[in-house]
Amino acid sequence: MTDLYTTLSNSPHTNRKRIPVKQIVLATVAIAGVLTLSAMAPNAVQLLKKFDWTKRKYRKNHYLNSVVHRLISQNFLVLKNNSRGPKTLTLTEKGKAELRRHELRQFTLAKPKRWDGKYRLIIFDIKEWKRSTRDELRKWLENFGFCKLQNSVWVYPYECKEAVVLLKAHFRIGREVLYLVVESIENDRWLKKEFGLT
Repeated sequence: MTDLYTTLSNSPHTNRKRIPVKQIVLATVAIAGVLTLSAMAPNAVQLLKKFDWTKRKYRKNHYLNSVVHRLISQNFLVLKNNSRGPKTLTLTEKGKAELRRHELRQFTLAKPKRWDGKYRLIIFDIKEWKRSTRDELRKWLENFGFCKLQNSVWVYPYECKEAVVLLKAHFRIGREVLYLVVESIENDRWLKKEFGLT
């Protein structure tokens, strides 16, 4: 998992008026692996200071606890009662998926000033019974700025391996997706025009 705290605080899409408390709580538990309930608030508060959390007038610990319990009720977190120790929090698979989804929403592809003349191709072969995953993947590729060559072949002119890694992790399709760097594509004049490379 990439550094979600850095992603949250540095992303141009993050609205500073709307603090991503849900994602911070999930990320705090994710990085710790297992976190005691009592340690949740102080750990999260330290990280939320980046978002002017200290200027908020509401009761911070009380608000964090309400967020934690809401995430438990929504099955993003599991609260375990330990007979010999304090209660602990762990991420569920649903919680992990939510973090990956948030990383994707915040992620942007860099566009260097000069194109290196190579194309990056994403080729995937996803079975019919996973059609919804296939359709979602196409939507994400389109949102990232990829151009469709064929239904299962998409192209981008700049380095984008990190985006591919995030998509593979999110959809759990590591073996079904290939990332290629190619020197040329036949009759690519329309592609260059599409990407503003001419």
